[in-house]
Amino acid sequence: MNFMHRIVAKTQLSPNVTRLDVEAPRIAEIRQAGQFVIVRRGEGAERIPLTIADGDPATGTITLVIQAVGKSTRELVALEPEEAIMDIAGPLGHPTMLIDAGRALCIGGGVGTAVVHPIAQALHRRGVSVLSIIGGRSREWVIFEEELRRLGEVTVCTDDGSYGRHGFVTDAAKDALAASKIDVVYAVGPVPMMRAVVNLTRPLSVRTIVSLNPVMVDGTGMCGGCRVAVGGETKFACVDGPEFDGHLVDFDLLMDRLTTYREFEQQALAACEEAECRVGLGPTPAGAHPGSAPRVTIASLQ
Repeated sequence: MNFMHRIVAKTQLSPNVTRLDVEAPRIAEIRQAGQFVIVRRGEGAERIPLTIADGDPATGTITLVIQAVGKSTRELVALEPEEAIMDIAGPLGHPTMLIDAGRALCIGGGVGTAVVHPIAQALHRRGVSVLSIIGGRSREWVIFEEELRRLGEVTVCTDDGSYGRHGFVTDAAKDALAASKIDVVYAVGPVPMMRAVVNLTRPLSVRTIVSLNPVMVDGTGMCGGCRVAVGGETKFACVDGPEFDGHLVDFDLLMDRLTTYREFEQQALAACEEAECRVGLGPTPAGAHPGSAPRVTIASLQ
């Protein structure tokens, strides 16, 4: 049976970040914090890995948060409620390594805040004290603040000082680490941010878990595209992660691999814009199904 995943709600969280609540009952029932799905918008479309930001077994829905930066992600966020995503495979990856007691510091930068949310949820359910530090360039780029406040303390940082604390999340994290005992840190966001957090916690010997987002194709370990170096060993983010001990991650190699296909991604996006498919606002080509998308062979950054 060909089961399509209906979009039940769509919310614009920031200028280029969209929340889609999608029907995926089996995934909603068994997903755990830290796991992800591989999404394919339509026949021949690119496979896109997305963390499950939330889920509701009662309604059979999962929450996907998408940053529209490339051709395929722009096409995905162009979908509207009652339209459908053809394929959602998952849950994939290892669940988050959670502590059972104590105090956890959850740090989210940009769209990484959506990835931190299910971790904070799971910790809160265990009775762990949660302090979340989240950030964005300015107020309009801050996401999931309300959801995280239901789970514990929240400090908001903005680069320009337009909301919350003026400065980076790493500045607030440094103060939090000095102010009280932190048993574990979870950091998700741009690679430079995660590396900066790791550099803060290493001399303090505070366990730090980071979620990595290398180029990923199949999500099952067969393609090898998502390989990363952790503790001097090659790991696959899709099956060995996506979360790893941040003190062991080779961030230089990760950053290098993330830029491998940048030129091809820019070419694909330019071709899309020339064909008037900016954020899905252009006309559907004659004979094409609204849920279909041109084949893309190079994975774009989420």
